[in-house]
Amino acid sequence: MGSLFSRFVRALPWLMAVLVGFLPAMAGAQAPGPAPLRLKIVGGLADVSQYVRHEEPFWRRLEEISGGRLQAEIAPFDRSGIRAQEMLALMRLGVVPFGTVLLAVVSTEEPEFNAVDLPIVNPDMASLRRSVALYRPHLEALLAERYEVELLAVYTYPAQVVFCRSPFSGLADLAGRRIRTSSVGQSEMFTALGATPIVIPFGETLAAIRSGVVECAVTGTLSANTIGLHEVTSHMHSMAITWGLSVFGANRAAWNGLPDWARSLLRRELASLERQIWDAAEIETVEGIACNAGRPTCRTGRRGTITVVPTSEADQQRRIRLLTETVLPGWVRRCGEPCVDAWNAHLAPELGVRARLD
Repeated sequence: MGSLFSRFVRALPWLMAVLVGFLPAMAGAQAPGPAPLRLKIVGGLADVSQYVRHEEPFWRRLEEISGGRLQAEIAPFDRSGIRAQEMLALMRLGVVPFGTVLLAVVSTEEPEFNAVDLPIVNPDMASLRRSVALYRPHLEALLAERYEVELLAVYTYPAQVVFCRSPFSGLADLAGRRIRTSSVGQSEMFTALGATPIVIPFGETLAAIRSGVVECAVTGTLSANTIGLHEVTSHMHSMAITWGLSVFGANRAAWNGLPDWARSLLRRELASLERQIWDAAEIETVEGIACNAGRPTCRTGRRGTITVVPTSEADQQRRIRLLTETVLPGWVRRCGEPCVDAWNAHLAPELGVRARLD
């Protein structure tokens, strides 16, 4: 615990402001009426579309949305001195009253949270929407019981797919290649395919491809275009490997301390923000593919000449084998019986794949 406190103390001065949570704004001596409530928000990743186009503008508009009764200050977690791995613990303590949690990151300690974004569980957006709807009640209960966090929204980034420097025709062709990955689950999956996974931060992906450290990389369709990956790779697969889910929530004491009207307004408006983020992620997934391939429908990115590898029937069959023989067993080994019960209760009936302890 001492280490945890030392980290956010070093994050001053921003975190000192967060410690207050939400406080009445200081009104001028002559200002009539009650002062607005002020909220401190820790958002998602800086500089990505979700934060720049959706999260930040939403919270900046809160005063207008609420008729002047609420104000908010937001900072992305990767610029606020907070380690993503510690977000849930800080929210439980009340240090972060309103925060965004990347499920893939906290799943190193809480693998049960990331069931819906395990590799190849959701090969397309329709699958992801279905899985999240099925698992959301359990996710809500986990956050409340273990961390005293009220779930307010679930966000997703666009699809993460495989890019390679040289041609491939499907998942089977990835055997023997060095592939940039970003999680344990992804690494296990590519190892099972006969590839060599190498965990590399997103910001180093382009350099790793250029230098030959890796031959392929898993990353977002549009973010790959943004960093220029379409200029150094020739082929990309159309199947989503993972997505990048996050949850937005509130410390329950902070949440319950708000007046009823504020909680009702926030729930309603956050539901709208969630829909916007999901719709944008779906659009940006398609847009990224179009731009990387140089299609006329590309509007926001740079046009490349990448060949898009369609998802074949053989890929679909291989996906199911990987899920049942590698992805789920690896996840269960890290999590144990609670994950088996959660998967089989919420996801197995619809997905047709059951988890089991060996």
